[in-house]
Amino acid sequence: MHTVKEAALITGLTEHAVRFYTDKGLVPSVQRNQNNIRMFDEESINWLHGVKCLKQSGMPIEVIKMYVDLCLEGDSTIPQRWALMMEHKKEALVKLEEAKQHVAHLEQKTALYQAILEHRSPDTTNPANWDKIQHMHADVFYSPSVRKA
Repeated sequence: MHTVKEAALITGLTEHAVRFYTDKGLVPSVQRNQNNIRMFDEESINWLHGVKCLKQSGMPIEVIKMYVDLCLEGDSTIPQRWALMMEHKKEALVKLEEAKQHVAHLEQKTALYQAILEHRSPDTTNPANWDKIQHMHADVFYSPSVRKA
């Protein structure tokens, strides 16, 4: 049996995370000793590893709880668990595409900063300078009537 501190060391979680996950019902096999101290057996450690993996993948706590509950119901819930994972995978792929778009935008920004540093372009990144360079980016600025509002 392991204490919270030992469970944290074994799993790489913080003690706070171990307590939080047990309080949320994500470690169903956790036990308490006579002093009401949480005690973790190997099954509890396995649950913590699983929860950590799901959390790192971006799965919300509420969905992890649904997954844990389905696991506790047994093999009859494998189709529901598969569907849950497929939905999470779909959401993760959307986030991946968004991240790729963010990186592409940052590539453009860093290239612009490089041009500014090499004096090949005026500083168009600073809002304090936009009145001077508005003619260069008329498509991204609001019309004067909207800006005054």
